[in-house]
Amino acid sequence: MLEKLQIVKQRFDEVSDLIIQPDIISDQKRYIELNREYKDLRILMEKREQYISLTDNLSEAEEIISDGSDPEMVEMAKMQYDEAKEGIPKLEEEIKLLLIPKDPEDAKNAVVELRAGTGGDEASIFAGDLFRMYTKYCEGKGWNVSTVDFSEGTNGGFKEIQFEVSGDDVYGTLKFEAGVHRVQRVPQTETQGRVHTSAATVMVFPEAEEFDVEIDPKDVRIDYFCSSGPGGQSVNTTYSAVRLTHIPTGLVAQCQDQKSQHKNKEKAFRVLRSRLYDMELAKKQEEDAAKRGSMVSSGDRSAKIRTYNYPQGRVTDHRIGLTLYDLQNIVNGDIQKIIDELQLAENTEKLKAGDDTI
Repeated sequence: MLEKLQIVKQRFDEVSDLIIQPDIISDQKRYIELNREYKDLRILMEKREQYISLTDNLSEAEEIISDGSDPEMVEMAKMQYDEAKEGIPKLEEEIKLLLIPKDPEDAKNAVVELRAGTGGDEASIFAGDLFRMYTKYCEGKGWNVSTVDFSEGTNGGFKEIQFEVSGDDVYGTLKFEAGVHRVQRVPQTETQGRVHTSAATVMVFPEAEEFDVEIDPKDVRIDYFCSSGPGGQSVNTTYSAVRLTHIPTGLVAQCQDQKSQHKNKEKAFRVLRSRLYDMELAKKQEEDAAKRGSMVSSGDRSAKIRTYNYPQGRVTDHRIGLTLYDLQNIVNGDIQKIIDELQLAENTEKLKAGDDTI
């Protein structure tokens, strides 16, 4: 383990030196990448210090115990030995997980899209509930949420809503939410008190930078139309809303959230880039998942991943068989425990797949 950590230390020293070089600081893309790497390596350096301290304590305790000349010192050394012996395996597991190569997409911002599925008006209401859940979760993380486009349901909620989330490691966290979410409850419109099952689909794309995807302007048809959402006097009077159609793939991205046509166009291009980037990423995810039989992030958008059962007050994530009887807090944005368990499951899979290299 120390040999592996020594290699990491060499890279940490190298990165520490690079990020203060003027030519690196002037190259924004390279500087951002190295800063992210520096943050990750610094965590490993702290664990390395703890590991060295524990192994030193273990060696010291063994020496005192084998000497045996001072009974009082031997007693203290036995306690030190037990602590180190218990702490080292735990720390080794933590370090192994940190040594797993990070997916470069994880640090990106994300575009999230919610769509009402089966269940009519109730599905739209549920999509609205999910939007509120994610908004509260993101606010709690200090992330910024910005709506791109939406279509309201007839009885509340959304038939479809798209929003951008920006902050630290957004995609790496929210990617676990992609898939079909089901709700089981008595709908507001139900007079007989029967429980219905409705669904909404969550899609999560890493937000692509301009250098990730090049779009030929000749491949994009741009249409301008009047906004239909809230926005005061300018709604339905100015052609501020923008719809982009990528002719080679048929992908469509539109934005009507801003009053400015220019800002809407900018946002729509970001979404289009992210959709194109995600198409390639989805292929890669499916290949990776097939290789290691992953259930956590398979790239299959039609997979039913989670059920929210209101009569029983429970939430079940079907990928890892996790059931929590804490529905009210979860729908109010407290989804960190579920994400933590999913991240742990994925890291364990990666660890098994790459045991020889880590």
